[in-house]
Amino acid sequence: MASLQHGPAAGRPFLVRLKTLLLSGTAMLFAQGALGQTADEGEIIDLEAIYVHGASVLGDVGEIVAGYTATGTKTAAEIIDIPAQVSVVTKAEMDSRAPDNLMQALSYTSSVSVDEYGSDNRYDYYRIRGFLQTSSGTYRDGLPLRTFNFTGGKIEPYSVQRIEILKGSTSTLFGMNGPGGLVNVITKRPQEMAFGETYLTFGDHHGEVGVDFGAPLDAQSEWTYRITGKVQNSDQSNRYQEDDRLYLAAALSWNPTEATSLTLLANYYDLDGNTGNSIPVGSTAGLDTFFGEPSFNDMDRLEKGVGYEFSHDFGNGLTFRQNARQSNIEMLYEQVYLDGSSPTGRYAYLMNGEIDRLAVDTQLEYESIFGNVESRTLVGLEYTDDDLSEVTQFGTAGAIDPNNPVYCGLGCIAVAPYTDTQMTQKSHGLYLQEELTFDDAWILTLGGRYDRVKTAVEGGSGTNSQSAFTKRLGLTWKASDDLALYANYSESFDPLAAGYVPLLGTAAKPQEGRQYEIGAKYRPEGSDSLISLALFDLSQTNVPRYENLAYWQIGQIDVKGAELEGRMAVNDRLNLNFAWSFWDAEIVGGPDAGHRPQLTPEQQASIWAEYTLAGDGPLAGLRLGGGGRLLGSRFADDANSVKLGSAVVFDAMASYPLNDSTEIAVNVSNLFDRSYVSSLSFDQSSVFYGDGRTVKATLRHRW
Repeated sequence: MASLQHGPAAGRPFLVRLKTLLLSGTAMLFAQGALGQTADEGEIIDLEAIYVHGASVLGDVGEIVAGYTATGTKTAAEIIDIPAQVSVVTKAEMDSRAPDNLMQALSYTSSVSVDEYGSDNRYDYYRIRGFLQTSSGTYRDGLPLRTFNFTGGKIEPYSVQRIEILKGSTSTLFGMNGPGGLVNVITKRPQEMAFGETYLTFGDHHGEVGVDFGAPLDAQSEWTYRITGKVQNSDQSNRYQEDDRLYLAAALSWNPTEATSLTLLANYYDLDGNTGNSIPVGSTAGLDTFFGEPSFNDMDRLEKGVGYEFSHDFGNGLTFRQNARQSNIEMLYEQVYLDGSSPTGRYAYLMNGEIDRLAVDTQLEYESIFGNVESRTLVGLEYTDDDLSEVTQFGTAGAIDPNNPVYCGLGCIAVAPYTDTQMTQKSHGLYLQEELTFDDAWILTLGGRYDRVKTAVEGGSGTNSQSAFTKRLGLTWKASDDLALYANYSESFDPLAAGYVPLLGTAAKPQEGRQYEIGAKYRPEGSDSLISLALFDLSQTNVPRYENLAYWQIGQIDVKGAELEGRMAVNDRLNLNFAWSFWDAEIVGGPDAGHRPQLTPEQQASIWAEYTLAGDGPLAGLRLGGGGRLLGSRFADDANSVKLGSAVVFDAMASYPLNDSTEIAVNVSNLFDRSYVSSLSFDQSSVFYGDGRTVKATLRHRW
């Protein structure tokens, strides 16, 4: 395994930036004390402090249905009250389906499309409502995890306790993002009670072991901690496709009073992976044949991060919150891939990348009552600072027989310097949100945010400054305790990625989007269920398109669609999850006007059910689960010259309790080993196939 190599230094050193982060938090702590001492009571009726604990908002609810979210409005809110669609993948659902990556965790969620590149899992590829959100749509604990060019991180599923998907334009709260939506993963945090688990998983060329435990450090549970770790050694579709991981995380919480909390979070993630593998069109070789070069085949990451979450409720309706994280990603990418212009030719590509990122989100929330009107006001200031260093080399590799490949080693690879990107991007966002509830029946949500983004590329196009004011208007009508109807209008703002700036120069415009949406949410009284329906109309302008050997911002994409989703704990033994999505997507403007955007399916659907046997017999407690996913047909390119057929893939699981604290489980992905095409290479000379069948057995012990 090649070691990580660094390009030229990018930005401030990690420790210096960490010091800045900690000092900013200390200053805020002193400021909060002064604010609490000077707060005056007005004539407005102040609400008593309402504490919605982490178990209901961010924590493990213990079931497949979540009732609250902190992502939809950046406040603790019931999902049924929010004028937007929010899906939550709970820890219980992840424990049942045992996803190996973020894409698998999202695969049973409405209006989320995954599996675009099949067994190629270099990144967390996903679309929301037809828009690719891989680069800008992933968040951890409400803070961004953007990918620049080739340099970006991945999510370890075992590190999170729930995943929240906010659909539609989100820039009025979260700033830079596409119109499809975002995925916010919630890191595991300490709990008030002692707990723990350890597990061992084996499969075909796969082994992993993990541990997750925590407890109070004192009798009053004022101090609590949590430690999470995982080691994995795995091969993917063939012996040259490894997926080795080492994940370590620690969390420490301090809760001196019910109104004040501070949580410190730290993580270390070492991933040794490989690049994607495609099969030449017309090749007689098997689907597990590797056409790269084993000695030049790395996709290695080293991710480190520290951060904190602080909140204080002053008891007069005013709450202060600040979330911050300092992170660093080092990345090595080495690949030999097929040259579409020649049946035996190959190219070679090498990239060393590093990102230093500081993200801070500071909020003030004020709740009050004016007669029959409840008011909740949120004011926030967000700051991000990204420093990117990315150096690439490009060249050729020796020829290979597409039907009987023989590898030639490092001696047949010749690369030369290609690009050297040194970029900084700083963003400031100021946002305001007002939620007004009338007679406990009508909820009006108003929001606005001003963002200013400054991107500087050394030796390239200089500095590019972009700004935008985005708006959100939503209305929810709670027709009954069970049913809510809503409508919303929202906007998005997404500056172009660093790779486009040198090509388009200072003329680069941000991508802008807007969304109209209506929907309904049904939560039957006395039932742990949530069913939602939405109709939406989205549009994004200034989309870059590649034409005549250059990028031009002549593109626009429109998506009109519908989605239906249900998560239901039917009774103590039966859980059901179903989803359906329809996207009418169209390119507007440019040479491909009127066509469907590439890899955007028209329809997709899924259903998952699991049943636990009751009684006192030897099979009592046996849990059986299974589901199917429809991957809709789609076009391989914007020209719509090649259509990829639809496919139905089935998954299954079974678990059995050996005693009150130990269980054994088996998970099967792609149960019938369905072979299907996920996508083609950009020149349509090679094919990416979906993952074949995988079988894993897990022994888990909890205490």
